[in-house]
Amino acid sequence: RMLGSMASIIPERKNAHHSIRQSLDSHDNVEVEAAIFAAANFSAQSKDFAVGICNKISEMIQGLATPVDLKLKLIPILQHMHHDASLASSSRQLLQQLVTSYPSTKMVIVTLHTFTLLAASSLVDIPKQIQLLLQYLKNDPRKAVKRLAIQDLKLLANKTPHTWSRENIQALCESALNTPYDSLKMGMLSVLSTLSGTIAIKQYFSSAPGAAATTAKSFDLVKLAQECCYHNNRGIAAHGVRILTNISASCQEKDLLPLEQDAVFGLEALLVLCSQDDSPGAQATLKITLTCMVKLVKCRPHLSQSVVESLLTQLHSAQDNARILMCHCLAAIAMQLPVLADGILGDLMDLYKLIGQSATDKKQELLVSLATVIFVSSQKALSTEIKTVIKQQLENASNGWTAYRIARQASRMGNHDMARELYQSLLTQVASEHFYFWLNSLKEFSHAEQCLTGLQEDNYSSALSCIAEALKSYHKGIASLTAASTPLNPLSFQCGFVKLRIDLLQAFSQLICTCNSLKTSPPPAIATTIAMTSGNDLQRCGRISNQALTLSLQMKHSMEEFRNLATRYGDLYQSSFDADSATLRNVEL
Repeated sequence: RMLGSMASIIPERKNAHHSIRQSLDSHDNVEVEAAIFAAANFSAQSKDFAVGICNKISEMIQGLATPVDLKLKLIPILQHMHHDASLASSSRQLLQQLVTSYPSTKMVIVTLHTFTLLAASSLVDIPKQIQLLLQYLKNDPRKAVKRLAIQDLKLLANKTPHTWSRENIQALCESALNTPYDSLKMGMLSVLSTLSGTIAIKQYFSSAPGAAATTAKSFDLVKLAQECCYHNNRGIAAHGVRILTNISASCQEKDLLPLEQDAVFGLEALLVLCSQDDSPGAQATLKITLTCMVKLVKCRPHLSQSVVESLLTQLHSAQDNARILMCHCLAAIAMQLPVLADGILGDLMDLYKLIGQSATDKKQELLVSLATVIFVSSQKALSTEIKTVIKQQLENASNGWTAYRIARQASRMGNHDMARELYQSLLTQVASEHFYFWLNSLKEFSHAEQCLTGLQEDNYSSALSCIAEALKSYHKGIASLTAASTPLNPLSFQCGFVKLRIDLLQAFSQLICTCNSLKTSPPPAIATTIAMTSGNDLQRCGRISNQALTLSLQMKHSMEEFRNLATRYGDLYQSSFDADSATLRNVEL
C-alpha cells in the first residue's frame, strides 16, 4: 500500500513493479488486496507497468481458482489500460466477455462501470459504450443495473457530448417516457438536461429524417420535457423546464414560440412552488429555476418583461432564503438588459423599507441583495431620495458589516458617490486603526472614481481637471492603504494595483496633453520631406512623435507590471487585467 501511494513519484521503478507482480501471487489475502491497490495506482501512472500487468490481471480474472469477490476487486484495474489503442482494445474484449459470462448484479455493475471509465479515458469506442449502456437501461429489469447505466451515461454526457447521436438521445427519451419509476425518470432527465445544454441538442434536431418538414413539438424530447415540467416531483419538473430552456436558447433558428411559452409557464409554476418552501430540496430546485430564467432572458430578450414581473410578484410573499436567490436573479438579468423601470424601482424601494425594519441575519443578507438590485437598476445614477432611504434603513436596523457589504456592492456597480458616503459613515465604527485606514482608502478611491464619471467627450480641459482631482484622491488613498497594511496582511496586491491605476491615469493625462500640443504646435511644412529623408515615417508628426513614443513605452511598462501582478496573485484578477489591457492597447494605437 505504501508503494501504491507513491506511484505518482516512482511510476517507472522496476523493483516496485516486480514486488507488486509477486505479491499478486501471494496466499495472504491481505497482501493480495494491497497488491491490487498498488497495481491500480501504478497502472494509472506507468504505461510499461500497465502493458506488463494486463495479461497477469486477465489470467487472474478468467481463472476458475480466483474467488468472485477477488475478481470484483481485480476488474477495476482494467480502467487504467488506456495508454495505447491495442491495450485498450484487449481490455475491452475481456470486459465484454465478463459482462456476458457473469450476469450477477454485482459483476455486471462493476464490469459496466469499468467499461465506461476505460472508454472515457481512452476516447475509443465511446459510441459503442453509450449503445451498450442504453441497451442495459432498456432491457435489464434490475433497478441497480439501470441506476448504474444512468450514472455512467451522465458521466459520458458531461465528458463527450459530441459523440451522442440522434439515435442515442431518442432511445433515452423512449426509456424515460416508458419507465413507471420516478427515480429512474429523474436520472434519465438529468442526462438529457445535460445533453440539452451542449452541441448534442443541435445534432438531435438537425439530423432528424425529414427535419425540414418536422415541427419541434413532434420530437420525443420536447414531448417528454412538456410532460415533465408540471410533474408533482420537483426534481423532475426542474429537469423538464431546464430542457425546454436549453432548446429555446440553443435552437434559435427554429420556430419555437410555443416552446418558449411552455418554458416560461413551467418556470413560473416552479418559482411559485419553491419560493414558499424553505427546505433544502426546494432551494436547490429554485436555483435551477432561476438559472434557467437568466439563460432564457439572455437568449430571448422579448421574454424579459414577463419573467421580471413574475419575480417581483413572488418577491413580496416568498421565504427569506428564496428572496435572496431571487434578488441575485434579478441583478443578473438587469446586468444584461435594462428591464427594471422606474415603477419597478419604486416597488423595490418599498420592499427595502419593509425589510429594513428587522435585524435578523437573513434580513440583513436580504438587505444587501436588494440594495444590489437597486444599484444595478439605477444605472450608476442614484437619486437623492433613494440614497436617503438606503442610509436611513442602515442607520435604523443594520450592523456595520451590512453597511460595508452594501458599500462594496455600490463600488462594484459603479455607484461610487453612494459608496463614498457609506465608507465615510463607517470610519468611526471600527475598533482598529488599520481598519480605519482601510475604510479611508476605500473612501478616497471611491471619490477618485466619482471624479472620473464627470468626463465628457471633446471637453479636454475638464478631462484634465477631472483626472487631476482623481489622482489627488488616489494619492491620498494609497497613503491610507499603506498605513492599513500589517506584517501579517501587507496588502501587496492592493497597493500594486492602485499604483498601476495611478500610472494609467497619468498616462491618460499625458495623452491628452500630447493631443493638445499637436493642435497648438502642428508639425512644420517640411516635416514630410524630413520623414522621407530620414526614413522615419513618424517624423511627419513633428516633435509630438517623441512624446508619443515616450507615452507608448510608459503604457507598455504598465501593462507588463499589471501582467506580472496578475500572474503573481493568480487568475482571480485576470479578468480585470484583460479589460484594462484592452484599453491600454487602444491608447497605444
